[in-house]
Amino acid sequence: MDQQSTRPDFFSRHDGEKILPFSTAEYERRLATLRRIMAERDIPATVLTSMHNIAYYSGFLYCSFGRPYACVVTAEACTVVSANIDASQPWRRSIGDSVIYTDWRRDNYYRALATLTAGAKRIGIEADHLTLAAKSTIEQMLANPELVDVAPATMSARMIKSAEEIALIREGARIADHGGEAIRQAIKLGTREIDVAMAGRDAMELEIARAHPDSELRDSWVWFQSGLNTDGAHNPVTTRALESGDILSMNTFPMISGYYTALERTLFLGEPDSASMALWKANVELHELGLSLIKPGISCSAICEELNRFLIERDLLQYRSFGYGHSFGVLSHYYGREAGLELREDIDTVLEHGMVVSMEPMLWIPQGTPGAGGYREHDILLVGETGAENITGFAYGPEHNIIEA
Repeated sequence: MDQQSTRPDFFSRHDGEKILPFSTAEYERRLATLRRIMAERDIPATVLTSMHNIAYYSGFLYCSFGRPYACVVTAEACTVVSANIDASQPWRRSIGDSVIYTDWRRDNYYRALATLTAGAKRIGIEADHLTLAAKSTIEQMLANPELVDVAPATMSARMIKSAEEIALIREGARIADHGGEAIRQAIKLGTREIDVAMAGRDAMELEIARAHPDSELRDSWVWFQSGLNTDGAHNPVTTRALESGDILSMNTFPMISGYYTALERTLFLGEPDSASMALWKANVELHELGLSLIKPGISCSAICEELNRFLIERDLLQYRSFGYGHSFGVLSHYYGREAGLELREDIDTVLEHGMVVSMEPMLWIPQGTPGAGGYREHDILLVGETGAENITGFAYGPEHNIIEA
């Protein structure tokens, strides 16, 4: 028999020791919740495919590069399915077992899934992540099981944070502030956006390495925008040089073990003109009103109604750019979203103790209008039993964020 015919479709290998961002008890709690969801719906096996759910339930955050990944959860096991290119790293970074599939034969990934879900006639899937092609192949290679969408239920489970999660989110907020201070020091007339952004990113990554030496250092980033480039909240950094009078938007995003946090502030390089100052102060007032509304028992839509009323009274609603805030946890700029906990008119979720949300109003004043630019502030709040705790410490507003030109 030649070597080609003896190479396995998939296998397991355990090199090194397991290193996880949370305790074994924390992962057991998460998996117990998922298994209750499965039991209520008579689902013997669930195949999670998204980066956020695989990371949440197993600890492993994959790098796809076009390859599929999974976490298969049954009543007895939690198994990560990963590509051979990653070797044993997924096993080291996950709470349960690991199966490595090879690419010697097409669809070995699905052969591994078929073995791990053998006999299951109903399989939980994430309908908002599974492609039509993947769904078709699962049906063909897993004996045409009934596929049940568990994505909304897992999202709801993720919205309430544990004590361990909140501790990590606190650290993220602290490190976001740390990056903000580095950015403040780097802002100078003639400096490029990219140079300022790198100063903030480097400061955060060095602090994560110091404070969390067992974490994987990946995905922290900064968006630092100036002038016209402040009009979009997610506009990439450019090589534009800072000019006197510029409106500036500072956005720091440290990532610790898949957990994203954020700090966003409006600044000016030199004294703003009167129109800009009035708009900045209005957005700060809006931000402070929003902060006061975050508490248990209020719905996301009710918060929006109050903030919209504020803008209507000042004839500014037409300049509102996006929703007023969102949940925090396992998410990033390219994966994850707890869509049921966004501060938007069409979301009626009621805030509860253990939720973590941002308050981040933004006004976008188009070019050619006095005060043109994007104005936004962003704080992170922990919803408690009776109120909320703001864990963002970086100061906001004209009293603090006008940088001498």
